[in-house]
Amino acid sequence: MLAGWSWLARVKPKGGMSAKGGSKMSDGQVVVVTGSAKGIGLHIAKTFAREKAKVVLVDVAPLDSAFHELHALGTDVLAVNANIRDEETVRAAMGKAAAHFGRIDVLVNNAAVVTHYGWMPMWPRVRDMEKSFWDHVIDTNLGGTFLCCKHVLPYMEARRSGHIINLGHPGGVRPRACAYEVSKWAILYFTRFLSDEEREFNICVVSMQPGPAMATEEAPPEVRQRMPGPEVVGNRYVLAARASMDLTGHQIAARDDGSLEIVM
Repeated sequence: MLAGWSWLARVKPKGGMSAKGGSKMSDGQVVVVTGSAKGIGLHIAKTFAREKAKVVLVDVAPLDSAFHELHALGTDVLAVNANIRDEETVRAAMGKAAAHFGRIDVLVNNAAVVTHYGWMPMWPRVRDMEKSFWDHVIDTNLGGTFLCCKHVLPYMEARRSGHIINLGHPGGVRPRACAYEVSKWAILYFTRFLSDEEREFNICVVSMQPGPAMATEEAPPEVRQRMPGPEVVGNRYVLAARASMDLTGHQIAARDDGSLEIVM
């Protein structure tokens, strides 16, 4: 547990919204989701689209398929290719989003290099790891989160409102995943310090992990048959985008009744 952090606070999202229904408080909001070409990021983008948000897809990978999936849901969507490790492309991506929709209300920092899964080769031990491998993971996971926050904040501060949701530590310690684990723990501390800076602007900065182990599109068919897919994430990030300032700086989780609680 991090010093000074409460594990016990539990707060309803604004308006007391339940995960099972209620007013569509994302209606008309502009939501940027990084790493949204597929997998968890695409699922998160779809959950906001179903709540009538305007969605900005950001990914270094092609976004044609994701764009058409969201467009089919009837949402207003913008697709922007960007490498979150490159500051100028991140600056340009946020600028395009704000210019197209007039504002940015929510940023979900989903893009990351994820550690090995059960069906993938294990990552190297620290003693055998190339520095370039370490740098790639840290620069993407932590550096990308930093850059996206840095360049979305001017638009949120101008409106004195916004939500930033970082994908935090999943809990536990995975073997041979040092670079990933370090990046995710660092994001928790980054979330806390950024929240202190942005409190006066009424910008809520939280982290939230996506849920249990799951199989994305890249998993072998037999793995997808025995493990849940990204749908297990549910609409937890929609709920996080309604979090009150009481929760800023913390890692939060969504309960079955739609309320949010501090877990770190």
